[in-house]
Amino acid sequence: MIICCGEALIDMVPYTTKDGIDTFRPLPGGSPYNSAIAMGRLGAPVSFMGRLSSDFFGTMLVDRLQNNHVNTDLIVRSHQHSTLAFVKLEAGKEPQYAFYTEGTADRSFSREDLPRQLPKDLHGILFGSISMTMEPVASTIEQFVFEQSRRTDAAAPVISLDPNVRPVMIQDHSAYVQRLEGWISSATIVKISGADMEYVYPSLSREAALEHVLSLGPTLVVTTLGADGALAIGRRKDGSRFTATAPVVPVQVADTICAGDTFHAALLSWFELHHTLNRTALANLSEKDLKEALFFANKAASLVCTKHGAEPPTMAEMEALNGGTGGLSF
Repeated sequence: MIICCGEALIDMVPYTTKDGIDTFRPLPGGSPYNSAIAMGRLGAPVSFMGRLSSDFFGTMLVDRLQNNHVNTDLIVRSHQHSTLAFVKLEAGKEPQYAFYTEGTADRSFSREDLPRQLPKDLHGILFGSISMTMEPVASTIEQFVFEQSRRTDAAAPVISLDPNVRPVMIQDHSAYVQRLEGWISSATIVKISGADMEYVYPSLSREAALEHVLSLGPTLVVTTLGADGALAIGRRKDGSRFTATAPVVPVQVADTICAGDTFHAALLSWFELHHTLNRTALANLSEKDLKEALFFANKAASLVCTKHGAEPPTMAEMEALNGGTGGLSF
């Protein structure tokens, strides 16, 4: 079981009607939420943890989780409104967002909302994105993650972080980076895009930034490199390194919404489905298995780019897609 925790919101995505009127279409979204949907579609046991509104948008979010095999027992419902994220899409550019979060349900997730007992089969915790830039949800998840990361028992879960940086949500760059490095230090896996590394460490080269992130303590650091695929570097208990790369799969791109979320979800799903989502197994992962995991994640990210909005692939769609190399930016 993997717990995804953080924001669950409504993406207001640009849409043109048959009459040529430009408007917005409400679609369920949010980085950890999208990852939970992706895991459910890929057959990995997954649960979403957070606070969601009891308004009709909140009901839309919960229903979508349940319809995609995501456990919703760790969700608290409230009368606060759902978060809205308006999306601007331009060809060849990263999506731009405007968030409406004041007093919303997912932002208000608090310590009192945390479950008294966690699933007995808990293997992983996924967190990150804009939920870590808002209070009280950021402090709630931060404390939860820190507590779980300090566990030393054999059943201690893997902690996986994707910063999924949205600069519009960050008021103080240096303060954010300082806090981010605390989350990185608590993580077993850090998935970070090339664009995020450039924002977080603008004075460092890609290689230097990756080395710095790894030096903070995680076992595995994974970065997506657009058309160049994905790269992972890891550190074993004896201090030795291991690394792997994997290519992307060429597809016809509709948009890149949810590509990074799907990649992260598929990577963890591969580990979970291959019984390697534990701290010891990840530290002893072979480079062959790591390459397979990366390519699986790349395929999933490629497939979501063929659809409009956050529509991660099913395992059947994954199996139907032929492998290969080619150019896809995400």
